[in-house]
Parts: sequence; C-alpha cells; structure tokens
Amino acid sequence: MDVELRQLRCLVAIVDEGTFTDAAHSLGVSQAAVSRTLASLERALGVRLLRRTSREVAPTATGLRVVAHARRVLAEVDDLVGEATSGHVRLRIGYAWAALGRHTLPFQRRWSAAHPETELHLVRANSPTAGLLEGSCDLAVVRWAVDERRFDSAIVGLERRLCALAADDPLARRRAVRLAELAGRTLLIDRRTGTTTPELWPADARPVIQETRDVDDWLTVIATGRCIGVTAESTAHQYRRPGVVYRPVRDAEPVAVRLIWWRDDPHPGTQAVIELVSALYRTQ
Repeated sequence: MDVELRQLRCLVAIVDEGTFTDAAHSLGVSQAAVSRTLASLERALGVRLLRRTSREVAPTATGLRVVAHARRVLAEVDDLVGEATSGHVRLRIGYAWAALGRHTLPFQRRWSAAHPETELHLVRANSPTAGLLEGSCDLAVVRWAVDERRFDSAIVGLERRLCALAADDPLARRRAVRLAELAGRTLLIDRRTGTTTPELWPADARPVIQETRDVDDWLTVIATGRCIGVTAESTAHQYRRPGVVYRPVRDAEPVAVRLIWWRDDPHPGTQAVIELVSALYRTQ
C-alpha cells in the first residue's frame, strides 16, 4: 500500500495538536476520519506510530522518526507547489563562474526598476548548463554552445579573453600577452564549464593541461605560480584575488555570452532579459 500525503498530514497534526479531537478540528475533518487515516498509515507501514492512553497521545520511538521524515516530506511538497506556481513572480538566472561580469550589478538594478513584479535571483551552479538542466534556474548565462535540441539560446554579448597569472609572474609586467607565449606553460581549466580548451592553440604548440572544478580553487592555484588560466573578461570583474592579475590575450577569439532556456517552457520574462542584457553589452 502506498503512503499518502493526507496520512502524513494527519500524523503530524495529531502530534502537533496533542489529541485526535484537536487534530480533526485543525484538518477540518471528523475525529473518526482522523482515526481511520492514522490506522491506514500504521497498516501501510506495519508499525505502531502512536501510543494512546485515556489522557494523552504520544509518538512511539518509531513514530518519532516517522514524524520527522513526514515533516521533511510535507515541506518538500510545499516547496514543489511554490516552485510550480511562482514562475511569473520570480526569475532565477543561473551562472557557472561569473554571471555578467561588470554588467551584473547594473542588470540587477535595472531589472528591479523595470520589473518590480518579478523578483530576480542569481544562482551559481557549476554545471554545463549553469543549473538549467538541474532545475535550479529558469534561464542561464553560459559561454559555450549547448544542446540546441532541448534549449533555445541567444548571444547577448562578447567578452575578451584574459590570461590569469600570479602577480609575480614575468608576463604580469606586460600590458597584454599572446597565445604563443602561453604554450609552454601549465594551463588550469574546468572542462565542464570553462571557456578555454587546448584547441585554442595549434595542435603542435599546446600548453600542458591540469583540471579543476571550481573557480576558487582555480584562483588559489594560479596565485601560487604553478599554473596560468585563460578566461572570459567577466571572471576578472567578479573575482578579484590578491596575488592574481589578468592580462588581455591579444590574438585570442572573443567569448560569446549566451542566455539559454528550455525550448518548450520559456519563462515569461525571457525576452525582456535578452533585451536588457544585450543593451548592457552594447554599451561597453
């Protein structure tokens, strides 16, 4: 027999209210219905959940554990309902590393001024779709091509590529660097979400590759001088770190900044986001 939400609500109500009578009043049903519902839950689980005397109702040891789980399940269901019904009053935008760089704060402020009815949340999710596939956002900012069969996308801007170096690195004294000057170095990359791959260099002149999975680890290692990094300009604006400097890579192609969303379920605010972010990137 399946456990039903009404059974869990009944159990929690009895424990919270202290009596079957008060639980029935809280749930808006009869006392007999409360008794039947609890009995059906105990049969389904095959355990006694409450100890009933003439004076009180108290959970058994097993009942205490079940009530704790029931509270979590009911809270998750409430969150699910809220998630499904709040799409028009909340907008979650995911990003993996650096959101919109120097445009992040102006975007937040302009969105709040123009769309006060839709609450904006920025969500960091270090996954290839910046949380979109996982359901943690409604739109996502990415800097690589995605599966166009499931997602729609729009390029909203371009960013320079920068080299991240230890502050005492000899190249840090330069105003800009070239790809060939980085070929003999060890390059730290995130293959899942990063914008840099070995293919940025000719096949016969590629740097040694080490991998990371987090921007904080990326910065920490680069600050030691063991590795360098190549990243989109937005990273430099969002992650300033003592001991790390950023220099433009003069001959590297720019990085395309994309917004992506589910093809069959776009958020109502999608077009407004595209227009606002595109306008911000045009001003740079």
